[in-house]
Amino acid sequence: MKSYTFSEARQNFAAILEQARRDGAVRIQRRDGQSFVLTPETQKASPLDIPGVELRQPITRETILESIQESRRSYE
Repeated sequence: MKSYTFSEARQNFAAILEQARRDGAVRIQRRDGQSFVLTPETQKASPLDIPGVELRQPITRETILESIQESRRSYE
């Protein structure tokens, strides 16, 4: 893990973030001896990001309209 002083991190913040993304973490040390580890956050997939459905036949406008009409008839 690469270490940087606080001043270096402040001057080169974008490069430090890129280094953390590449290597997994970087350490930033303050003059008073405190140190912090900067790690990238894992990206979570959206719950709406689902795989599509492979259809045997393409859906036409008529098929969609028939489906809508059929669903409306069931509520009458």
